[in-house]
Amino acid sequence: MARAGLSAQRVTLAAADLADTAGLDGVTISAVARGFGVKDASLYSHVRNLQDLRHRIALLAAGELVDRIGAAVAGRSGRDALLAFADAYRAYALTHPGRYAATQLPLPPELVTADPVAFRRTYELTYGMLRGYGLSEPDLTDAVRLLRSTFHGFVSLEATGGFGHPRDVELSWRRSVEALHVLLEHWPAATPGDTPREDTPAP
Repeated sequence: MARAGLSAQRVTLAAADLADTAGLDGVTISAVARGFGVKDASLYSHVRNLQDLRHRIALLAAGELVDRIGAAVAGRSGRDALLAFADAYRAYALTHPGRYAATQLPLPPELVTADPVAFRRTYELTYGMLRGYGLSEPDLTDAVRLLRSTFHGFVSLEATGGFGHPRDVELSWRRSVEALHVLLEHWPAATPGDTPREDTPAP
């Protein structure tokens, strides 16, 4: 591939594709440069270093993931929205394992502030869906953490072959999401001790 036309966007897309095929740890400046048929130095005109490149993959993937979730839940509410949200999340994680792994990287606050759209949309979609269950703070934040833990834990184990029992994984997924729906509809009432103190850090 010719050097002409290289850009930060093209380099990031190539690195994201490489992450999906070789794993996020397989993404290096040298490997991406080889894909373009250029020397490593050519990429440094577009990305600062490997960490910067991986952060760019994370931002790209976050945008792609929220786009898929947004399209899936549009016009839905309650159980239907939760099922659509969960299925879109799982499908993206399994189809794009390297990209998905990048979304789990901790990002510097300045990066999130500089490009907040995907993160704001993720927040709005997730909290908006959960408000449909009648939840408010601090229950909203607790429910978001529960959903993220369940979805991430399930797809991570599934992707690595962690479910050894012959029970159909698809059926277990369906039951897990249905169980979340039941729990969200019958969310336990907060106790006085659940109210965060004013000095409690944000989640």
